[in-house]
Amino acid sequence: MCAKINLKRLIISFRFSSISLVKNRMPETLEKPKVIEEVKTQEDTERQTIVHCTINSDEENYAYRIWPSTFLIERENGRRAKLLTAFNISFAPEWTLNDGKGFTLIFEGLSKGCRVFDLKELIPEAGGFESTNIRRTNNDVYYVKL
Repeated sequence: MCAKINLKRLIISFRFSSISLVKNRMPETLEKPKVIEEVKTQEDTERQTIVHCTINSDEENYAYRIWPSTFLIERENGRRAKLLTAFNISFAPEWTLNDGKGFTLIFEGLSKGCRVFDLKELIPEAGGFESTNIRRTNNDVYYVKL
């Protein structure tokens, strides 16, 4: 025995069940996106401070290195921005021979309220790099003689 199927009713029934499936997947209430908060957080974490350094010395034949314990120290609150990476200079214990071009240090971003800071290499021996009273600029790129 052959059963008759009402195709028109089956198609309509299928369409309604598809709509209800789609409807069930949608959230009942739409949440306000938190884009502004995410952008602010990303902006805070992506800020960097770049310091181009030259050595103030009459000697041509010398070597230098940088210790990971080098910081930018904000004058207002003592907050330390960590050294992230360095170019054209070795990290201790290795040494880099002077090529006369200087080197570049990349630090975490300074606080928005910072106006003046110091660059200090805090090491267990004499002769650490230091530059004090560096005035903050809008682009956070600095040139110092050490």
